[in-house]
Parts: sequence; C-alpha cells; structure tokens
Amino acid sequence: MAMKRAIGLMSGTSLDGIDVALIESDGERIRVVTSANGFIAPLGPTGYRGYGEDEKALLREATRDAEGIRNRDERPGRLRQAEDFVTNAHAEAIEAFLAQNDLRPEEIDVVGFHGQTVIHRPRLGLTVQIGDGAALAKRLGVRVVSDMRANDVAQGGQGAPLVPVFHKALAEAAGFSGPLGILNIGGLANVTLIDSAGGVLAFDTGPGNGPINDWMKEREGRDFDEGGATAARGRVDEDLLENLLGHPLILRAPPKSLDRNWFSHRLAGYLTIEDGAATLTAFTAHAVARSLAFARERPTRWIVGGGGAKNRTLMAMLERLLEAEVMNADAIGWSSDFLEAQAFAYLALRALEGRALTYPTTTGVRAPVTGGIVSEP
Repeated sequence: MAMKRAIGLMSGTSLDGIDVALIESDGERIRVVTSANGFIAPLGPTGYRGYGEDEKALLREATRDAEGIRNRDERPGRLRQAEDFVTNAHAEAIEAFLAQNDLRPEEIDVVGFHGQTVIHRPRLGLTVQIGDGAALAKRLGVRVVSDMRANDVAQGGQGAPLVPVFHKALAEAAGFSGPLGILNIGGLANVTLIDSAGGVLAFDTGPGNGPINDWMKEREGRDFDEGGATAARGRVDEDLLENLLGHPLILRAPPKSLDRNWFSHRLAGYLTIEDGAATLTAFTAHAVARSLAFARERPTRWIVGGGGAKNRTLMAMLERLLEAEVMNADAIGWSSDFLEAQAFAYLALRALEGRALTYPTTTGVRAPVTGGIVSEP
C-alpha cells in the first residue's frame, strides 16, 4: 500500500499548547530515516502553537465545568466557548505549520485531531475531547479524523492509552527487541511494555507532570519545574509518598486509564515548595516503578517521551527505581516533544483503513477495534 502524508495534533492535559507533526505511513509501516547516531526516527517536520495565559485559564475553567457532564454531548459553563477556541487554535496551528514547511492542504491526506480532553470516566462509559472535527476539515480543506477514543469506550474499553500501536510500529522500525518500555509523561503517565515475543501491554501508570505543574503554578506562579531543579533542592516526605502511593488507581491492575484531576497537588499542601516538588516528582516515578508488578518481563531499556523527559530529577529517579537503561527519546532520534502528535497522525491513517487502534491488552476492549469520526472537507 502506498505511503500517505498525515498530520497529527496533540493538546495534552498539561495545557501547554498544541503539538503538530507530519509523518508518512501506510497505516502499518512508517517511513523512517537513519540518524547520525544510527538510530531510526520518523521522517517529518514538527511545529508548535503555545497557549497564552488567558487561553490556559479558559481550558482550566472548561475542565472544571466538565465535572458535571453525564452525556458526552453536553457543553455546560464555558465548554462551548472552549470548544470553539480549541477548534480555531488547532486550525491556526496547522495553517502556520503548512506555511512554514511550504506545504499545500491538497498534499496532506488526513489530519489526526485529538482535541482537548476535559473529562475521562471510562467506567461510566464517558470520555469527552472537545473540538469540532467537521469544522476543522471545512476550514482546512483536508479530511480530518477526530474523536478516536469514543468507540473503544463504547465497546467496553478504557479509551486509553491510544498510542501503543504506534509505539510498537516505531520500535519494530528501529529494530528494537524486547523487553522494552516506552513511557510517555505528560499530565498523566502511560506506559507501553513490549516483551521479547512482541506482546504489548499498555496502561496509564498514574500521575505525570500534572500535579507537579499545578504545585509550581500555585506556589510560585511558574508553569512547571524546569529541569526538576526545584525538586532537586527538596527532600521527599517518605510518609506522605507512601500515602500517595496507596491511591486505589495506582494499585488497580490494568487495563486502566486515568483522569488528570484524580491526582491532586494539594495533598502536599503543608510542605515547602522544594519538598512538595520533590515528593510529587517521587510520586510519579514510584507509580511508574510499581507498574512493573503487572509486566510479563521487566524491561532492560526504557525510552521516555513527553515533557517529563526534560525533568532531570524525575529521569534520575526513574533510572534508580527501574534498574535499567532510561533514555530520553531525543537521544535515539525520536522526539520526546512530538511522539504523541506523530502517533495521532498514524492513528488517523489506520482509522481511514478501518484498522484496529486499540486491543484487549492496551485498553481492555473485548476485541481489537478501530475508531474515529471521519470528516470530509
């Protein structure tokens, strides 16, 4: 099957902005390039559209307003305004990306549009990612695949994580043999565990950057702990850490996908800024380590993407706890910043062909299922 060009979009629960990435794939194989250090990486440009403070505030308010949703079509409070903003901001991100890379809309086969998650309650059969795929397709003049979680949830799955099928394709293209762990640390953290036989197990491990970011925002007015510098100056409150790790969602066996708001930074409210950052960083790292209780094989190599890969304190904690080689995805020619956007481009191509996006071992769905709503321009 011929290779097609797809653009993927990702706006995660950290609420930083919109990642844009182009890949070429047939929905199975990925066009890759051998980098200077001999590793294999997806070939394609990337882009970014950051959110302003007022835009982040709107999305935070919309997420709070979503707490009362019982039907995925409801848009109480500022959700309707936020949905219009998300759609327009993603359109702006793609238009800028096309201009910067001298591309025309007709050269793009499909756009994978994740939207913005405002509530995720799979056990209630509810997941909502705001953003109007049909409006985006009309404005761009490009076919759009959106709402990729809903069918999995409707079929009894957790609706997340969605990226493991891309992780496996990327690992195969790179020639990696298991056991391998691929860890994404955004607002939440999720893992793809690939065993020596090529079997895949994937699930959310628990908190990622979300509680740390919230703590830094509340205490210092900063969006995140740059490089983990604040945490590096603090001491972990071991008693509080054990209390945090007793969270039932950390202990629950997969399949499991979690909601960012289930892990609150306010649990560490009596600590200094440094000790709070250290304790919340340790919470993320230990939750990842405890996920190994569910692994068929203990990975000997870990590849870490997402914003958490830039947190040196967190990465050092992970290397100590996982007792394995832990690498930033950038170090092997992959992209720690754009891996999820690349994944949604790949998922969109699979959706067009009716290929499975999720599996019993990734979301707990009863049988492999496709997903997504296709909107024509």
